[in-house]
Amino acid sequence: MMRILKPLLQSVVVLLVLVLLLAVWKWLAPRGAEPTAPVAGVPADLPASISHGQYLAAAADCVACHTLDGGAPFAGGRPFKLPFGTLYATNLTPDAETGIGGWSDQAFVDAVRRGSGSHGPLYPAMPYTSYAGLSRADVLDIKHYLDSLAPVKQAPPANTLGFPFNIRQGMYFWNLAFFREQRFAPKAEQSVVWSRGAYLAGPLGHCGECHTPRNIGFAMKSRDYMAGTVVQGWKAYNTTSDTGYGLGGWSSRQLTDFLSGGHAQGRSSAVGSMGEVVEHSLQ
Repeated sequence: MMRILKPLLQSVVVLLVLVLLLAVWKWLAPRGAEPTAPVAGVPADLPASISHGQYLAAAADCVACHTLDGGAPFAGGRPFKLPFGTLYATNLTPDAETGIGGWSDQAFVDAVRRGSGSHGPLYPAMPYTSYAGLSRADVLDIKHYLDSLAPVKQAPPANTLGFPFNIRQGMYFWNLAFFREQRFAPKAEQSVVWSRGAYLAGPLGHCGECHTPRNIGFAMKSRDYMAGTVVQGWKAYNTTSDTGYGLGGWSSRQLTDFLSGGHAQGRSSAVGSMGEVVEHSLQ
């Protein structure tokens, strides 16, 4: 009897493992169609002097995070201090040794939208959790712009994270718990203008990454999206439509002035991290 049961049980275990792996694969598989213009991409009236990739890289605020104070743009090295250690931004210039010069298009897309880097899974300080919504065309336009820059040979310092956060493979479990590779999808009941704004503020501008409180696993709290929090010692304010604590009471002119110039009369001025966003991205 045992001779019969043993191979039967082994077969059942193998089958269960295969079913589990299939379920995990389906859970992590990309969802949704690729976003298209006019929601994704660049404005139709973009000046010819500005490349698609340059516009998109600015809208995504790549330079602010990937530039050390006083350093070469996009060359990396900027520190991000977290409760469990310090991460350093990578070099996005086309240097073949220390930057992305040797990266294929697919490798870059995977890093941006899936958090899959050249040395294993990326930490979500790189906001792939938001960038997952981007179109492949927009991501590649950004890469082509970065490839056109002068290469800078500059390796970032090694991350200094405490155990167990220094084990990159642990991000596989984090992704399983908190990450869904979902493309941005316009809402049928909303206008094209609304959807374009949602794409700019969501996947591309990734505003929620700084303006949303984090849960115990340092993932964004979806129910408190844009409700405000503290980032790198600076207050990231509530940017929901709430009239008391958010932007619901702001006029269109005040919001435009704040985002493009860093100051809204009678409201606030952009300082710290938000000041950098205005300087490098929004103005």
